[in-house]
Amino acid sequence: MAPTRRPSAKTEGATPDAARESAKESAKGGAKEAGGTTRVLKKYPNRRLYDTQNSTYITLADVKAMVLAAQDFVVRDAKTSEDLTRSILLQIILEEETGGVPMFSSQMLAQIIRFYGHSMQGMMGSYLEKNLQAFTDMQARVAEQSKGLNPELWTQFLNGQAPGVQGVMGNYLEQSRHMFEQMAKQAEALFPGMPGFVPPKR
Repeated sequence: MAPTRRPSAKTEGATPDAARESAKESAKGGAKEAGGTTRVLKKYPNRRLYDTQNSTYITLADVKAMVLAAQDFVVRDAKTSEDLTRSILLQIILEEETGGVPMFSSQMLAQIIRFYGHSMQGMMGSYLEKNLQAFTDMQARVAEQSKGLNPELWTQFLNGQAPGVQGVMGNYLEQSRHMFEQMAKQAEALFPGMPGFVPPKR
């Protein structure tokens, strides 16, 4: 008589879907993306998120915690494997903007929207991304030079939770947007006949 196999600690007491998902991921050698160590999250049609590393369902708040901890992850559609990472990150931003201390003013959001479909849309995205990285680098340098100060205050600063810091960040991006618009106007003045070049409306 063959011995009865006991369920593993990961699948025992889990839901049938979670147990099946755990078995699938174990067979694939764990939650790894393209042979790397990227944490894989799967989104199901019922909008639930499944963490393949811990074999459990998680919430949007858990994903936000992963972002704050600088964990590398990707969100994929459970059926099609489509990359949904940006969609999930945008959901987190929407919750923060509507439920907490907003970082973006209505005017700034309207200006960003006007750049969609514009000939300089790609440049605008790259410009904001580089400026955001510069701001992050500056934040890290300030933290490094300020060791020994109030730990709780600097934890708030580094996590970006302090309202004052969020206000500074919003102002920084607003100034960056304004500088980019000035560049666009100068380019339009220098190259008025450039095909497809139409400065964004204010």
